[in-house]
Amino acid sequence: MKKSIRVCLKTILFVLSLALCGCASGENRDMETSFENLSEKNGESDISDMKNNNNEKKGDVNKKAILVVSFGTSYNESREKTIGSIEKKIAEAFPDYDQRRAFTSQTIIDKIARRDNEKIDNVKEAMEKFIDEGYGSLIIQPTHVMNGEEYDEMRELTKPFEKNFVSVKYGKPLLTSSEDYKDVIDAVAKDIPRLSDKTCAVVFMGHGTNHFANATYSALDYRFKAEGYENVFVGTVEGYPHLDKIKKDLEKFKPKKVTLIPFMIVAGDHANNDMAGDEEDSWKTQLKKEGYEVECVLKGLGEYQGIQDMFVTHCKNALND
Repeated sequence: MKKSIRVCLKTILFVLSLALCGCASGENRDMETSFENLSEKNGESDISDMKNNNNEKKGDVNKKAILVVSFGTSYNESREKTIGSIEKKIAEAFPDYDQRRAFTSQTIIDKIARRDNEKIDNVKEAMEKFIDEGYGSLIIQPTHVMNGEEYDEMRELTKPFEKNFVSVKYGKPLLTSSEDYKDVIDAVAKDIPRLSDKTCAVVFMGHGTNHFANATYSALDYRFKAEGYENVFVGTVEGYPHLDKIKKDLEKFKPKKVTLIPFMIVAGDHANNDMAGDEEDSWKTQLKKEGYEVECVLKGLGEYQGIQDMFVTHCKNALND
């Protein structure tokens, strides 16, 4: 009897040991499979990381450049007086940096290429050239008036390339901080004596935009008056304040003469046609119909030395930020 019990116990223990071994073997196989899968995943991840690292190869930090980005203009003379002068001032202030030009308007780029056989890069082309040539430090300085649609698009175009540089810094558009408004007023006041002539109304014509940054023009109009220039009015071609608003303001002010000046970096198509043209819908023609003596000053903001100096300062602030 006792012998039978012992045999039964041994049989049970033997079966249990086989079961445990099977489970352990299964667990081991599962663990081996998990490790194999993990290794495969890590291998794929390593390959992916290597690809990313190759795509993100950075240039030489000591190879430095400044990219001056402008909307552009097909008016050659105005381009060199404005954009060209700003670029020259920045180049003089940063002798250790190479400098390049890029336009955001492909229409203008194409027109210049067809007419003058002159190649100007767009932003994407300029960034690709910097990478190909091994630049590692880059300052991007726009000549835009405000932080509007053109500036936003520029940032979207440059962002994918940032990983290829050790350092990418951005200078601010002309009117960014509160101090900028005061500096702009001081800059134009030095070169426009008639701003102090209270019998003459000075009307600045800006471009205007559907972007919320269009509020910049109303803020500038307010700041002019806060600085004592009650005879200065700021309007836009494609935004607000529009010309009808300017007419109402002039009717209240009752000036003897009106001087029209573009509030744009260059005196291009809008300045020459929409502001100073002889067509029925130009600002000059419409204000003459209101009985005003009208004078037009075809001078872009980029021609004012004080404005050029502001872009240099914005570029320096970007470097020191």
